[in-house]
Amino acid sequence: MPHPVRWSPLRLTTPVKQHVFGGRALADRLGRTGLPSGPVAETWEVSDVDGEVATVTEGPSAGRSLRELLAADPAGLLGDRPHGPRFPLLTKFIDGTRALPVHLHADDATARRLEGEPNGKTEAWHVLDAVPGATALVGVRPGTDRERLRRALLAQDFDAVMRRLPVRAGQTVYVPGGTLHSFGPGTLVYEIEQTSDIQQHAMPWRMEDGAPLGERERAANIERLLAEWRPEPRPEFQPGLSVPVADSVVRTVLCAGPYFALERWTAGRSARIARTFATVQVLSNAGAPVTVTSGDWTGRLDRARTLLLPAALGEVRVAGPADVLFGYVPDLEADIRAPLTAAGHGPAALAALGEGLWPGTREGGAALLPEEPAGPVSAIAPRRAGDPGAGGDRRARTRQQEVRHPQGAAAQGGRALRGLRPGRERRRRRDPAAGPGVAEPGSEDGARPWPEGRTPGERLRTARTRLGLPGRPGRPRCVPGPEVRRRRGDSSVARTTMRRRQ
Repeated sequence: MPHPVRWSPLRLTTPVKQHVFGGRALADRLGRTGLPSGPVAETWEVSDVDGEVATVTEGPSAGRSLRELLAADPAGLLGDRPHGPRFPLLTKFIDGTRALPVHLHADDATARRLEGEPNGKTEAWHVLDAVPGATALVGVRPGTDRERLRRALLAQDFDAVMRRLPVRAGQTVYVPGGTLHSFGPGTLVYEIEQTSDIQQHAMPWRMEDGAPLGERERAANIERLLAEWRPEPRPEFQPGLSVPVADSVVRTVLCAGPYFALERWTAGRSARIARTFATVQVLSNAGAPVTVTSGDWTGRLDRARTLLLPAALGEVRVAGPADVLFGYVPDLEADIRAPLTAAGHGPAALAALGEGLWPGTREGGAALLPEEPAGPVSAIAPRRAGDPGAGGDRRARTRQQEVRHPQGAAAQGGRALRGLRPGRERRRRRDPAAGPGVAEPGSEDGARPWPEGRTPGERLRTARTRLGLPGRPGRPRCVPGPEVRRRRGDSSVARTTMRRRQ
C-alpha cells in the first residue's frame, strides 16, 4: 500500500536554548556549527513539544512540521508502534558547563492528574564527555521523607538527601519520571526522553537567565515539586551492553524501557554500519562527519547533527569510520531482550538498562529488595569519605556551591570540558583509616564497597598476618633480592625480597 507521504531522511529545525547553565562545549568539544554566540545549554534535535515543533528543512517534505507529517502518515513515520497525537521522542544535546538546577519531571499518571498533560517525562542521559571528578545528583537517599526533603531543598543542602554519583564518559543512566535529579558542572550529554516540557525545580533562580526568585514563588515551586516527587527510583550509571555485529562494527545498547531505547554503534575505517528497522529512528552523530545512505538517498551527517529516519525507509547504511547514536521506541522482546540474551547477557545486566526488561526489578535494574533501614543523614550522621562536608573532597563542596549560585560559577565554564580524553581519568584509593578518599560508584552516595567487602588496608593486614610478618601496614619499599645480596656478601639470603617499613 503506497504511503501518502514521499518519505526520505528528514533534516529538522533544532531549537537552541541558552539557559544559564550552558557554555560552548557543543561547539568546542563536539564541533557543532551554526550555533549563536554566548552560552548554549541545549539543542533540541527532534521535538514535537508545543511551541517548539520541528519543521523539515529540505527534501520533498520541506516546510512541513513533524506533527503534520505524523497526522498525514502515522504508519509511514512510526511503523506499527502505538502512538498519540504527538511524535513520541524528544532528543537533545545538553551542555552542563555549569550545574543544572535540581529538578524533576512528573511521571505519566502524575502529569495527567496535576499538569493536565497526556504523558509525563522519563528520560536517559548518555555521557559524551565529563571532566575528571564530575558528578550527578540522581534520586534520594533511603529513608528520605517529604518533610526532610522539603527542609533540605529550602536550605539548598542537596547532598544531605540526594545521591551523588560519579559521572564518566560513555556511561548512561535511565531516569524515571518523578526522580529528583541534576548533573554538572563539566558534563556533556545526549538526552532521549518522552515528548514533554513539564518540570518542577527547587532553585532560588530562574533557569533561563539566573534571575533570583522571590521567597513565596520559590516555596510554591518546591511544594509543586514535592507533589510530583517519587521517592523510590535510585538509578545507577552503567556502561551498556555490547553485541558484535560484524568485523569492526559494534552495537551497544545504552538504555531501554517502554518509552525509548538508545544505542551507540561504532564502525572502523573500512567497515559499514547496516541497520534495518521497523519503527522510526533518530540518528545522531557523536563522532566525525559520516555518509548516510537510505534507499536512493545519500547525504552527509555532520558532527553533533541528527537525521530522522521514517519507518517506511526500513534500512540505513553508514560508512565508517562512524560513531553514531540510534534512538527509537522499542519492542522490548524483539529489539532488546532476545538479541542481548543470545549474546550471553544475563537478567541482571538487562534489567540495569532501564525498566520493564526483567521481572522482579525496579527502574534502572535495582532489585526489589526490602527498603534499606532509614538512618540519620546529613549533619547528624558521619558522612562517608568523599561526601561534601567530610573534609576531604573540596571539589564536591565546590560543585554544591555551583548548584546554589550558578552565576558565581561562571569562571568555571571556560575550563569545564577542556582537554578531555573520554573514559580516561585517574582515581585514587586510600585506606579509610588514613583519611577521606575518592568515592567509588555504585552506592547511595557514590561510594562502592571494595571487593570482598574489605578495604585495601584490611586486605593488606590479613595478608601480613597469614605470612607471619610483623608491624603495621605502610607503603611498600623494595630491598635487594637474594642474588644481589649474595654478590654483596650478605649472608642473610633467606630474608624476604619485599618488606614494609616498620
